[in-house]
Amino acid sequence: MFELQTITPEEVQERLENGETLFLVDVREDEEIEYYGKIPEAVHIKMGDIPSKLEVFDKENEYIFICKSGVRSEHVCLYLNEKGYKAVNMVGGMTSYAGEVK
Repeated sequence: MFELQTITPEEVQERLENGETLFLVDVREDEEIEYYGKIPEAVHIKMGDIPSKLEVFDKENEYIFICKSGVRSEHVCLYLNEKGYKAVNMVGGMTSYAGEVK
């Protein structure tokens, strides 16, 4: 059986601070991004738009998916993993992220 890969907000922040290039995708709604901001390196693609945007993902890259608490991003990860993509869920979401937000 498949095991969903996860990463903590602290690990994401540490890797970004160390200069690593991460493929971050924030799947929250427009209003959430506007009000709460997002990690500057993250690309914003709403959860509902993911199925129609598969062409933007490369199956060779690992993508870290982010939402408010980690639930929506988990669903996105499960969906993309079934399609053959390398998707990792940031557990705890933005409510647990202490790094820079814009």
